[in-house]
Amino acid sequence: MDTDTPQSLAHLDQSGNAQMVDVTHKPPTVRRAIAVCEISMKTTTLDAIQAGNLPKGDVLGTARLAGIMAAKQTANLIPMCHPLNLTGVDVKIILDENIPGYQIEAEVKTKAETGVEMEALTAVTIAALTIYDMAKSLEKTMVISNARLLHKSGGKSEDFNLPRGAFCDL
Repeated sequence: MDTDTPQSLAHLDQSGNAQMVDVTHKPPTVRRAIAVCEISMKTTTLDAIQAGNLPKGDVLGTARLAGIMAAKQTANLIPMCHPLNLTGVDVKIILDENIPGYQIEAEVKTKAETGVEMEALTAVTIAALTIYDMAKSLEKTMVISNARLLHKSGGKSEDFNLPRGAFCDL
């Protein structure tokens, strides 16, 4: 099976069974991915998080740490992901009163045979889930949305860049 064409399904063997893609023939290159997502909530919940008035402690610091830890565990969570030696993970949680809530951004880097898109997406979603977990006593209607890849570079394929406000056509 040709795994270099976008139309091929590299995660399937000749019989249609799931398989991990063999990347031993690929040279290691510097890989970078940036993903974002949002968590929206009531203004009262946002105010309590900003004031640090939650019984579970530092919501945003814990969420940042959870995102970093999640990126490092992606191969344990998603069956066909390769375990990677990540060289950098940065998670930012940015107040956005227009949502109201937070924009969460993760940048992940490595030098490897395969990319880090899944690690970046895992980081932002787990950071958002951590915010939800720590604030759910105040509000259960928070919404995690718009998880998406903004940037991918490295490897043989062209760089990918999605404008920050763009969404896929559904």
